Amino acid sequence: MFGMNRKPIISFEVDTVDGEYIDNIKDKNLEIEIKIKRKKRSLDANAYAWVLMDKLAAATGIPKEEIYREYIRNIGGNSTVICIQSDSVDKFRRDWSKQGLGWQTETDKSKIDGCVVIICYEGSSEYDTDQMRRLIDLIKQDCEMYGIETKTPDEIENMLNLWEAKK
Repeated sequence: MFGMNRKPIISFEVDTVDGEYIDNIKDKNLEIEIKIKRKKRSLDANAYAWVLMDKLAAATGIPKEEIYREYIRNIGGNSTVICIQSDSVDKFRRDWSKQGLGWQTETDKSKIDGCVVIICYEGSSEYDTDQMRRLIDLIKQDCEMYGIETKTPDEIENMLNLWEAKK
């Protein structure tokens, strides 16, 4: 259904029959966020990724935080490209990185004068199961290259799907 301004109208049900609750919010300015529901990765999978990165750090002499940040840039499907005014770049990058270790940015020139293109990477805390699978696959490949033992594909798959059993 579309409104008079030709924008879609979306309605929703409130998961309560509490009339007092409805009365308390009916005249309030509400904010509703709509997102595509994604499967979240399991904490076990995240912990396993860090165990492997720690082993890689020991084998390579590269800090595990640096290893993690490099993987984040190579996962795919975890970045957004934006164009902002040049004088806002430093503040934006600082604010973005405050969300976590994997939340990083890269800059590039813009075709628009006075603007900069920023590639914004999300950290693994936002990954769905497929993204976490790709992260663990990348880490596992590098571990195998250094002779570091990893779980079998079935064990990794079970770990990635644990979140389903917890629902």
